[in-house]
Parts: sequence; C-alpha cells; structure tokens
Amino acid sequence: MGLGQLLDTIKIWAESVVSTMGYPGLTIIMFLENLFPPIPSEIVLPLAGSLTLTGRFSMPGVILWALVGALAGAYFYYGLGKLLGEDRVRWLIGKVGKYLMVTTDDFDKSIAWFNRYGELVIFFGRMVPIVRTLISIPAGMASMNLLSFTFYTVLGTTLWNVVLGYAGRLLGQNWRMVAEWIDYYQNVIIVLGVLAVVGFFVYKLRQRRQTSAA
Repeated sequence: MGLGQLLDTIKIWAESVVSTMGYPGLTIIMFLENLFPPIPSEIVLPLAGSLTLTGRFSMPGVILWALVGALAGAYFYYGLGKLLGEDRVRWLIGKVGKYLMVTTDDFDKSIAWFNRYGELVIFFGRMVPIVRTLISIPAGMASMNLLSFTFYTVLGTTLWNVVLGYAGRLLGQNWRMVAEWIDYYQNVIIVLGVLAVVGFFVYKLRQRRQTSAA
C-alpha cells in the first residue's frame, strides 16, 4: 500500500469513527489527531459540522468534545517534552517518528517557532499541520506555565474548531471542500487567528482600565 492509499484509508477510518460513535468518536479522533498528524482535523471537524444539519451533533457539542480530545493530546506531548527533554525526544522521533510520519526536521521547526514567538506560538501553532502536533513538546521542555499553556491551547483550538465546524455546516454535503480551502488559505487563517487573540487582549486590557477608573 502506497503512502497516498494509506492516508486515504486513515481519512476514511476517521470519518467512520466520527459518524458511528458520535461525540466519543470525535473526542478519540481529535486526541489521536494531536498524536498522529496524518489524521487531519481539516476532514474530521467539517464532517462533524455537516452532521449538525441532520441533528446527529450540535455545534456547541462538536466544539466542546473536539476541544477535550485535542487538549488531552496536547497534554500528552507537553508531558513528554517535560519528562524526556530535547535529546531523548529527538532520539525517540528518530526511532519511531516514521511510523507517526513525523521527522526530526519537524521537531526542529517546532522548537524554532517556540524560541522565536514564545508562548503565543501555542495559540497560532494549533492551526498549522504538524506544528500543532509537536509544538507542545518544546513548551514542556521549557516548563512553560501549565495554566498559560492550557489557556493558549484552548483559545487556539477552539478558534480552529469553530472555523472548521461551521464551515462544514455551511457547506453541508460538500464539507470535503473545506480541506481543499484550508490548503490554499491556511496562512490567512493564522493571521486572522493572531489578530483575534490580540483583539481579545486589547479588550481585556480596556476592561481592566475601565474597572480601575471606576
């Protein structure tokens, strides 16, 4: 079986799990998606969003249960980075990375992103394939504050879930078009995500100033 056939098989399996198991299946797939990059949220979440039109799911349920699975996967890699450290993680990826379709170059990229952008990369890294899988490891290696890690992970993941879930709902039976659209406009989505979190912080800052003035 070639790589393309394998990826197609994985996608079909992920779709089947979500369709047949409901919310638990969605949570499981989103957990595995954060461990195993070939399982694409760009497929799973639009499918779940489209199923809200049939009453199979509700949009709040899709967003919440997908978040639970993604957060569990992020904690797994955070713990791995904190427990093992860079050298052991690099050795581990060298040994088993090919089975997860992750390379040491991917790992180096995630470290470079974390060193360059700091904690904010935990937010917008959730919207970048491969990076969203590995970015939790350098956060764990750096012993990033767990509350901050959780906050940025929840914020970035929720935004991603909302975008993909509602896109699937809007497209209905054409939900598979979302994955193609993401391939072309992913950088735009990242920029919009960064602007959203900046706007959030500005809003909170103004609230604090107004409270202090009062």
